[in-house]
Amino acid sequence: MALVLSVSGSPSATSRTARLLRHLDKRFASQGHEVVPLDVRTLPAEALLGADVRHPAIAEATELFARADGVVIGTPVYKAAYSGLLKSLLDLLPQYALTGKTVLPLATGGTTAHVLAIDYALRPVLSSMGAGHIVQGWFTLDTDLTVGEDGGLSVAPGAAEALTQVTDQFSTALGGRTTVLAATG
Repeated sequence: MALVLSVSGSPSATSRTARLLRHLDKRFASQGHEVVPLDVRTLPAEALLGADVRHPAIAEATELFARADGVVIGTPVYKAAYSGLLKSLLDLLPQYALTGKTVLPLATGGTTAHVLAIDYALRPVLSSMGAGHIVQGWFTLDTDLTVGEDGGLSVAPGAAEALTQVTDQFSTALGGRTTVLAATG
């Protein structure tokens, strides 16, 4: 099946965004895809902020993008846009790093006032990078994501249903099979 690069643009180690992505990674794996997670926050800050494209970690991240058939981009929304950390990475990638790739944009945030951040902030950047197919994205409210004592993530039923739809659309575009995900997934 396809190689899926699952990118978290959250600067927080306890991020709901990253937890949601890792939760969805399991779904993609169950659909037959090979999933490679990438938490941008783990890349060296000096390389990101210094635009050091030759740094081994940045070169490796660039290679992951090149190898991927599909890319899931997840970001918290800050000030009605995707995270600066994610922007730092996207700025270092080659201009057409997403050429021919299927891309699923996802965002999390505290208020529905930020729901359009995917379409007005993130989608244009992904498109300018040559994405072959940007499937419908999804914005998930922080209140729809509950972290259990064991660190596991539960997704509220309505959000889980919507996430099932967009992840299945992404998987289908990559040639994967879809599976049923419980509402609390």
